[in-house]
Amino acid sequence: MKVGVLALQGDVREHISSLIACGVDPISVRRPSEIDQIDALVLPGGESTTIAQLAEVFGIYDQLKARIAAGMPVYGSCAGMILLANEILDAKAGQKTFGGLNITVRRNAFGRQVDSFESDISFNDGSTELIKAVFIRAPWVEKVGDGVEILATVENHAVAVRSKTLLATSFHPELTADHRIHRYFIEEVARPALEKVK
Repeated sequence: MKVGVLALQGDVREHISSLIACGVDPISVRRPSEIDQIDALVLPGGESTTIAQLAEVFGIYDQLKARIAAGMPVYGSCAGMILLANEILDAKAGQKTFGGLNITVRRNAFGRQVDSFESDISFNDGSTELIKAVFIRAPWVEKVGDGVEILATVENHAVAVRSKTLLATSFHPELTADHRIHRYFIEEVARPALEKVK
């Protein structure tokens, strides 16, 4: 399985390190030819509007949107969650997403940069151990549509969700030494989806 990390803006290196720790040999993705090479993708945290704009500048926005719609497994953290959402509240004028995840997100829902925080939360992957979640200008899921499972909540708001081939978190697991989220994406989301295709 070849996993790419969208390398236009944001915490790309941290996601690459987390994937390597899970036994994956990831590639940085920013060109159409690189998107053609991958089986699954990670959308990093960063600035969602900037990432979408750069995807258009690099000529990969439509290609990514089409691959996601066709069922390519994708994990998005923070800005990546916004980019996967079908609907954004408090969106900037003209803000685009790749879509595919039947959720409504609220940008910067937990507050500004100074309101960033860490919390130990439950993650519904079958483990009883809490996971350290780092929230930085984080969104939350305001509404969940059909086919979307809530995996974690904070303050009664969903902060981790998945559909068949898509996983998204409001927080940044790549900024911690805990690789459970990346491992969950690889083993529980991406690998089963890709095995069905074969």
